[in-house]
Amino acid sequence: MRVMSLRGGDATRARFRYMSGDRVRRELFHAAGPGKGLRTSIMSASTDPAARAPRTSLDRALRPGLAAFQAPVLWTSVWQIVSTASLYMVLLAAMYALPAWCGIFLAIPAGGLLVRLFIIQHDCGHGSFFQSRRANDMLGWCCSLLTVTPYANWRFQHAHHHATWNNLDRRTGWSDIYSNCLTVAEYRALSPFHRLVHRVTLHPIVAQLLLPPIVFLILFRWPFDTPMRTNKERFSVLRTNLALCAVYGGLALWLGVLPVVLVQGSTIAVASIIGVWMFSIQHRFEDAVWARQEKWNAPEAALLGSSFLRLPAVLQWFTGSIGYHHLHHLAPRIPNYRLEACQRAFASLLPTDNVLTIRQALSAARYTLWDETSGRMVRFRDAA
Repeated sequence: MRVMSLRGGDATRARFRYMSGDRVRRELFHAAGPGKGLRTSIMSASTDPAARAPRTSLDRALRPGLAAFQAPVLWTSVWQIVSTASLYMVLLAAMYALPAWCGIFLAIPAGGLLVRLFIIQHDCGHGSFFQSRRANDMLGWCCSLLTVTPYANWRFQHAHHHATWNNLDRRTGWSDIYSNCLTVAEYRALSPFHRLVHRVTLHPIVAQLLLPPIVFLILFRWPFDTPMRTNKERFSVLRTNLALCAVYGGLALWLGVLPVVLVQGSTIAVASIIGVWMFSIQHRFEDAVWARQEKWNAPEAALLGSSFLRLPAVLQWFTGSIGYHHLHHLAPRIPNYRLEACQRAFASLLPTDNVLTIRQALSAARYTLWDETSGRMVRFRDAA
């Protein structure tokens, strides 16, 4: 996995590790200055060292402070998985026990808990949930039986995402319609038929409501976009499918096929819609910045190519703080439960162009194309 190095000197890391969040913020503010307006220098075409100085000093100031947040806290990790999995199982049991018309309403909170379990699986894939890689892999695979997402194959594909996000020259294949985008020039070069297909595919009703359950329940059943040479990852899909057949086939024999389809299907549908929506707005929103390879670098792409979605506390809990996506890309080894404290520590240093409210996030799906001329995301109608 390609992960940006965040190493600082041992003495510097030790100095930040035991500081409060406010003190870390004050120390780094004096080192780099406020981050508002950083967009004017980040991702610019200029190669003048003077123009790149603000982002260089900010990057150097952030690195040692970020390192202090990357160590997982064992008992916090254990409590998070135990409490989340227990609540999820209680809700599933209630859904099976109640009449179908009544239990189906519990699919919303159950789906929210499944999103939280997916974030834990996601952290395991980054090696950030436990210190032990083996513990991360074991828990990640167990979570995959609930999220129906093959752990090793998804981890491989997600690592590629972390190496290429918002890089116009390293966009992934046909299947990633959520974190990729066409440029205006590429869209205009399509035939009328392919333009129509592209627009229909990215229509919010199709992309945000209809496709997510299909992605999780059907597309994830084979190793799409995974090279043939990656036997371990491809085999993980088969192994996960066999385990899913055993688990849910056993449930169907015990409780009946229809109840299992209704309960598990509705829960996965809700979770997939929430999860895919959040993923789609994390790199495609009105003020997102994309760049060609020669201008792209990880810290800048994290700060201005990834969103910071402000959510109420309850929704932030259900979504495992993944709304702090700019920090996640800046330092993927930070566990989800430390992202909020990290944001508070560096709030005065970070740019504000990437902040989204729920209202802004709901309209972010309209911004689907990157206009290289104006350097901004635009809607389909703007490219007509």
